[in-house]
Amino acid sequence: MGHHIKGHGGPGLRLVAWEITRSCNLACKHCRAEAHPEPFAGELDTAEAKKLIDSFKQAGDPVVIFTGGEPLLRPDVFELVSYADSKGLRCVMAPNGTLINPENARLMKDSGIQRCSISIDGPNAAEHDLFRGVPGSFGLSMQGIDYLKEAGIPFQINTTVTRDNLHQFRDIFKLAQELGAVAWHIFMLVPTGRGADIKDQAISAVEYEEVLNWFYDFRKTTNMHLKATCAPHYYRIMRQRAREEKIEVNQENFGLDAMSRGCLGGIGFCFISHVGQVQPCGYLELDCGNVRKTPFPEIWKNSPNFLKLRDKTQYKGKCGQCHYHKVCGGCRARAFTMDQDFLAPEPLCTYDPMKSKQDKA
Repeated sequence: MGHHIKGHGGPGLRLVAWEITRSCNLACKHCRAEAHPEPFAGELDTAEAKKLIDSFKQAGDPVVIFTGGEPLLRPDVFELVSYADSKGLRCVMAPNGTLINPENARLMKDSGIQRCSISIDGPNAAEHDLFRGVPGSFGLSMQGIDYLKEAGIPFQINTTVTRDNLHQFRDIFKLAQELGAVAWHIFMLVPTGRGADIKDQAISAVEYEEVLNWFYDFRKTTNMHLKATCAPHYYRIMRQRAREEKIEVNQENFGLDAMSRGCLGGIGFCFISHVGQVQPCGYLELDCGNVRKTPFPEIWKNSPNFLKLRDKTQYKGKCGQCHYHKVCGGCRARAFTMDQDFLAPEPLCTYDPMKSKQDKA
């Protein structure tokens, strides 16, 4: 991932999540896309998709995440991956795991998929299937992971943190380890789409701090690459804890996390929807332009919303004043969902950077 590369007209794009289809065979409780099995209208066709792929390199040198919905439900998915691979783009995929079979695992490998992420939200079938809304999905995902291994495709496990699975975190990690995952990424719930219906599953700001502090300590016990996602304040906590422990925040001690920022939306990362709408991330439905109307690199470099996200002075309240702004930025999607303003302070952060200054004011 590395540092932000300043290109012509803005930072270099490092990562793009591209929702190649919104159709899905599952009905997960936290789905931002409210996906269903039937095709969604208006998806980019093959020619439009290839044109988009052609433009990616003009925005940076991004890793392209083929996501959904369920990307394997798109009939031309391997044609698109092959095409992106031929352009020298690193391609990864985020299938849910239930539809992977020996044939499409081989096609993934041959078309150029370099890593898959599989979401596992419980340590066993009962817990995971409940969350995913389809009985049997845990078993199918486990089988899918076996097929990935046979095809020689590295995979990571993604887990969404909820009130129900918090106490099972060690077990989920143990499962990821036993399966042979190359990484474990924990995602903090962003209550949008169907996720808004499980608001009672969202943990509080205080619990966030506890989870992220636990995560900081837990990382020391394993060599597996662990990453906290949609939890920008982890990058503050990491620095606070490292200072207490008199550890330098460098690549040697913290890997790529030492050089990364919490929220990368509009800064090193963006999301492209099934109909070509560009957004800071999948959870923040903020229309920053559509690739059918404006070439993608122009949107990336010039979208007013992206320019605001790149300008510290635009951030409101404590997020704009915080000395950890550069490494955190707060979750813009949670600010938007909970306060209707994507530049508002992160609602689930307990840190107050301004206490002393406010007193003087």
